[in-house]
Amino acid sequence: MDQNQIAALKKAIEGSQERKFTESVELAINLKDVDLKIPKNRIEEEIQLPNGRGKDIKIAVFGSGELAVKAKAVADTVIQPEQIDDYADEKRKARKLADQHNYFIAEAPLMPTIGKKLGIFLGPRGKMPKPVPPGADPAPMINVLRKTVKIRTKENKTFHTLVGTKDMTVEQLAENIDAVLTRVKSKLERGDMNIASVYVKTTMGPAVRLM
Repeated sequence: MDQNQIAALKKAIEGSQERKFTESVELAINLKDVDLKIPKNRIEEEIQLPNGRGKDIKIAVFGSGELAVKAKAVADTVIQPEQIDDYADEKRKARKLADQHNYFIAEAPLMPTIGKKLGIFLGPRGKMPKPVPPGADPAPMINVLRKTVKIRTKENKTFHTLVGTKDMTVEQLAENIDAVLTRVKSKLERGDMNIASVYVKTTMGPAVRLM
């Protein structure tokens, strides 16, 4: 385990004041020598953190019948097919749905309808649903998503991602950071050489350089 990472994490956590809530631990990654105006150079990845996110997230499922029944036990929100029009007709309600949920799953046959009617709200946020077969058990996919973070660079060479929470051990956080950086480097043409710097910080704490 990289001792420089451990030292930087300890400094970031110790430099953060006690809060009345559990702060997230975040990475800020700065790229260099990459032209992100060219779409193929942009990074859009979902990364499963080996030690999880440290806090729960909200997942919604579009589904009917057996899939909807199974989803009620594991998802935060279940949206029946007939409710899609309700959301499409009320823009504020649709935006709230998109903003309040981290990930969406949908019964595969509903994907074209969702794309047509709600794509304008979900697409720009990078939250188009992941399809599942009708009647499938969505639990395995949801369990993976609850440990997953998404990175999107768009045209910005600096981007941020959560890697855990302040109450996790520095070893757990370091493993999560390794998972993120390994994936990011694998997507860069020159790997390490395309990373200008990486900083770690808690939600309201000072940023500490990691690399």
